[in-house]
Amino acid sequence: MPMNVGHEIEGISHRVGGTGNEKFLPFSIETISTEESNSLTSNTVFEDLNTDVSDAKSQNSHIVTNVLKTLFFILIWYIVSTFLTLYNKTLLGQSMGRFPAPLLMNTVHFSMQAVISNTVTWCCPHKFRHSVTMSWHDYFVKIVPTAIGTALDVNLSNASLVSISVTFATMCKSAAPIFLLLFAFSFRLETPSYKLLGIILVISIGILLTVSKETDFELSGFIIVMLAAVMSGFRWTMTQILLQKESYGLKNPLTFMSYVTPIMAAVTAIFSLILDPWDEFTTNNYFNSSWHTTLSSMLMAFGGALAFFMNLF
Repeated sequence: MPMNVGHEIEGISHRVGGTGNEKFLPFSIETISTEESNSLTSNTVFEDLNTDVSDAKSQNSHIVTNVLKTLFFILIWYIVSTFLTLYNKTLLGQSMGRFPAPLLMNTVHFSMQAVISNTVTWCCPHKFRHSVTMSWHDYFVKIVPTAIGTALDVNLSNASLVSISVTFATMCKSAAPIFLLLFAFSFRLETPSYKLLGIILVISIGILLTVSKETDFELSGFIIVMLAAVMSGFRWTMTQILLQKESYGLKNPLTFMSYVTPIMAAVTAIFSLILDPWDEFTTNNYFNSSWHTTLSSMLMAFGGALAFFMNLF
């Protein structure tokens, strides 16, 4: 009997059900290949979807982490800044007999920041100074004015606390964005617009209302704190110019501090030698004995530590 192998193979079937009424489906290699292909395609789609979902979750987690980190730094900055303001007011106000040398105090603060920041950056140059490239021309044209503006801002702000309250000084210093925008217009960092002019107008009206409602108004203190606001606007405008220049490599706060604080300390020391009452130190309660001088030095060092951590954040 002849054997037709080809027809025998094509006739092979496999069982799907087995309850008495058996049903047979013809075995098809093409059908199996199509099903496997569809299965592989579906698996690939699900894998891509899972990957996209995983990437989205990772990105959202990264955004949330950055937001929480930023909020944490802002909170720490406000806490340290508040402590520093209260420290300055307490030391320079009537409650502790008015510290006789506010400029000397600021010189100590700036000197501490200069020593600490330069020590750290020089000990770890690969992390802080490897990307800093600045000519002497840029140093004197951009770094020096920024440092002088910052020194004047801090010194004038502290001087105003001698005659006006912390609340009034803080509200007057809120005029700094006005001068910041004006300097930004001057240096062409911002383009004037009706929106920005409206912001300036609203802030100005708020400052006028604040001044008109102040019961214990002191003209000299108001003038000093407004000059501090002007210097604050100039200082932050120059800071923005320095930070936007990638080649300077000053985005790290320690690196930036190491460049500006030595000049700030030198400028304030010159003002201290001229304006502080050095001839009265021996009769003042803060410096009339070695023990009092030691306590005063510790007080100034404490303020310097607060100022360093505030600038660090």
